[in-house]
Amino acid sequence: MTRVALGEIARAQGVRLISLETVDSTNDEARRLIELGERGPLWVVAAQQTKGKGRLGRTWLSPQGNLHASLIVNACDEMRHAPQLGFVAGVATLKALRHLCPDEAFALKWPNDLLLNGDKIGGILLENIITPSGDTRQPTTSMSIIGIGVNCETAPEGLPYPTRALRSIGANAPSALQLIGELTDAFVATLALWRRGLDFEKIRKEWLSCAAGLGDEIQVALAHETLIGRFEEIDLTGRLVLSCTEGKRLIEAGDVLLGPRPALTETLR
Repeated sequence: MTRVALGEIARAQGVRLISLETVDSTNDEARRLIELGERGPLWVVAAQQTKGKGRLGRTWLSPQGNLHASLIVNACDEMRHAPQLGFVAGVATLKALRHLCPDEAFALKWPNDLLLNGDKIGGILLENIITPSGDTRQPTTSMSIIGIGVNCETAPEGLPYPTRALRSIGANAPSALQLIGELTDAFVATLALWRRGLDFEKIRKEWLSCAAGLGDEIQVALAHETLIGRFEEIDLTGRLVLSCTEGKRLIEAGDVLLGPRPALTETLR
């Protein structure tokens, strides 16, 4: 990928970026950099991934023209706050997309999908790593890798759920190069709003304001069961609150299916 540039706000805040033509996975490259001592904030952006990673070990198809990026950041003081960064990432990415495409209907699907008119256009993969800090008073530190993939030019086919690319919007659709500039600026603002986990309630409200399926009946596939219920909210830790016939269930991890479908299939690429 050529001419990749940070947004002006991100650059002014000391955020850095490296641009690669091809990499196995931007998240894996970020992990290697952390092992070499990188502490961020640093974006790793690649034109193409050969082994793109999705949630739960799934493959993320990564052709040229789409956005493949990972942010290395030391953003929270307590490990319990680290999972909230997935919601921070969702809010920041939607802010960037809405700024570039103000007339389009973008939404977030719990826990980490990006939707355009109900079709999946992207996803988020959060990995948290405990590393030595070099400080005897606090021997370890929590580093986070926030991976973001967006279908800008092309969308994968043959999946059990609808997908599309930003290119389907028309001639004014933003490219991956345009999106990364907006995204890096949006992340600076959203991380500041979050305040290292002290203000997750603000992020939670913003996330819920653009949540797909909120108030509707959804299905959630867990490891050993599939639940059906009304999507009420996410709680103060990010768990999905599902109102079922037997009562409320608090869900920490699962795959969500929106809309009337006969059976739940794998929903995250």
